[in-house]
Amino acid sequence: MSADTEISLSVIVPVHKVQGYVRQCLESILDPECPNLEVIAVNDCSPDGCGQILDEFAERDPRVRVRHLEQNVGLGEARNIGLDMATGEYVWFFDSDDYATEGAVRSIFHRLAETRPDVLIFDYARGYWHGKVQRSVINDLFREPPAPDVFTLDERPSVLQLMMTAWNKAIRREFLLDLNLRFSGGYYEDINVTYPILMAADRLSLLDRVCYVYRQRRRGAITKTAGAKHFDAFRQYERIFAFMDAQGPKADKFRPLMFDRTIWHLMVILNSRDRLHPDDKRRFFAGLADIYHQYRPAGHAMPEDKSLATKYRLIEKNDYRTYRTLKSVGETRARARTRARKVKKRTRSALSLGNGKAKGLYYRAQRRLPIDENLAVYAAYWYRGYACNPAAIYERARELAPQIRGVWVVKPDAVKSLPPGVEHVVAGSPEYLRLIARAKYFVNNVNYPDDLVKRPGQVHVMTQHGTPLKKMGLDQMDFPVGANNMDFRALITRSDRWNFLLSSNPLSTEAWDRGFPCRYEMLETGYPRNDRLVTATAEDRLRLRAELGVPEGKKAILYAPTHRDYQRGYSPMFDIGRFMRELGPDYVLLLRAHYFYKAEDYTTTGGRASGEVIDVSGHPSVEDLAIASDALLTDYSSIMFDYANLDRPIVIYANDWDTYRRTRGVNFDLMATPPGVVARTEDELVDTFRAGTAWDDPAAKARADFRARFCPWDDGHAAERAVRRIFLGEKVPNPPR
Repeated sequence: MSADTEISLSVIVPVHKVQGYVRQCLESILDPECPNLEVIAVNDCSPDGCGQILDEFAERDPRVRVRHLEQNVGLGEARNIGLDMATGEYVWFFDSDDYATEGAVRSIFHRLAETRPDVLIFDYARGYWHGKVQRSVINDLFREPPAPDVFTLDERPSVLQLMMTAWNKAIRREFLLDLNLRFSGGYYEDINVTYPILMAADRLSLLDRVCYVYRQRRRGAITKTAGAKHFDAFRQYERIFAFMDAQGPKADKFRPLMFDRTIWHLMVILNSRDRLHPDDKRRFFAGLADIYHQYRPAGHAMPEDKSLATKYRLIEKNDYRTYRTLKSVGETRARARTRARKVKKRTRSALSLGNGKAKGLYYRAQRRLPIDENLAVYAAYWYRGYACNPAAIYERARELAPQIRGVWVVKPDAVKSLPPGVEHVVAGSPEYLRLIARAKYFVNNVNYPDDLVKRPGQVHVMTQHGTPLKKMGLDQMDFPVGANNMDFRALITRSDRWNFLLSSNPLSTEAWDRGFPCRYEMLETGYPRNDRLVTATAEDRLRLRAELGVPEGKKAILYAPTHRDYQRGYSPMFDIGRFMRELGPDYVLLLRAHYFYKAEDYTTTGGRASGEVIDVSGHPSVEDLAIASDALLTDYSSIMFDYANLDRPIVIYANDWDTYRRTRGVNFDLMATPPGVVARTEDELVDTFRAGTAWDDPAAKARADFRARFCPWDDGHAAERAVRRIFLGEKVPNPPR
């Protein structure tokens, strides 16, 4: 038996409002080669979908235990609750928006078995939202001078300089319990545990490996939230010094280094631009001076660094005015450089929205005029026409909010496709510039151009245009083929304009949280465009089939494939002519080419069977096509999530699934939970329809499960919920999960 199997480890994961990240967190921990692993997930009364996600993991992996709290208790107490539940010899406190590196859990098990420490410390990296991953800047402390396998803090005091968090340490559970240390409430809740355990341990060990990735989120992190809660740091450090007092003389040797660490950390909080409100900084500085005088050890020497020594002296004198002046000099210079860059950028841009300096000046002048509080701009698919969620919201707004005048932006060649009575402007025209300068509301299923300036008071609504089976937003950074040289910083700058982001289902909410970490309100309304699918009648279906030319008595298959990022052009996935010949005269194919291509791109040398394929690529409404059809044939297109509302057969042709998954990235395994039948070869595809497999009971069961998971909010009222929240300001409750 391996020594590793004699070790047991409990990973304690408090969870609160991290639904976009908790899956990656748990998946990174649950190494299948670590049977003696226990994951205790404490749902700290999270208001989002975290609880359901945790239950999913517990259902499929017996190593996961979930505790649902009825009220929010905070990170510290949630950790204490997890510690009381733990059974492992060692405990590892893990933040639920972070993740372990590949093989980290196995390495930790191995090092624990090898050294049997009281505390094992391992390295971490910061994972930034823009894709950069950087190892801790003091990782050399793991190697210089070479550390013995096991040591004490007295033998290696530099360990006290390592990150003071709980998540870069595995702690022997009985050792921690015997010290009677508990995580406290408030901010910086772990330092009154992590510093004392280093001082008390008889056996410390290091693992020179990045095991943990500390996610630097754009929003949601407490260290980036200004407020008085940062004053909690004083109480936490007072607890540490109280612990040292209780330890007696044996802790005295650690006081100078602990004092320096305390002053360093409190200065970090003070100097950060996003932790303290300006009015609170003088009071915080006074608290820092109190800590300085109360805990400075006798004989403590000033730092050798002259700049740092100057700051110590100012703290000693409680001279905040001089301290602030010294800091302000550097900040003023930095701001001047930033302003110069912005002016240069604006000058260089000269606003390209109007294709010329004169139009740019006109647009700028229009922005000086008042915003029209009852004017809304609508657009879809880069101004290609009247469609999708914006169209559904527009139609419902005309009924529920008739005071809001809606105007569509379209390209010149899309004007003739607009329904009668729909007001519009042509992109780039003076009317367009006046509209986007003056409108209150902007509703779109893609982003507006980069140089559209969002004025204070304007409201941007992003509806998206599909449930994300594929990775989207920042998630695409790990898949460069699918990202196709995307400028992610520009993407996030555009997304920062959103006030509202619509979500069609819980999967979308998770994906949007991760992919677009911006300051919008998530509207879990369901998809407005799917209202038509839910409310369509038999009469609607007959009328649409007649309009499309579907012969009476034939089964109409809607074929709607998606785009392949890994292909330069499009290569037909199967021979449409052969497919229709094999199916026989009882079928007709409604071919809906992806908007990147033309219908001709999907033909093969065999051609299409004459009269058996109807090209509906230019039809303005995919919802009409879905209602008119009898079954859907697709690959990885998001149309499957919408079509599932009709409860009609869905066939997934997945001949290149492995390639698509590797190059584009996906949010779940479609092959494990398909919305019907999956065909991997052309012969299987033909047989699926010819044998009627798409209509049988197993296919219906798969479709029902898929619909329950991905269409829970599509009840025919999604557009109404969106209109009431956006235009009428009503606090409309989200549908139940």
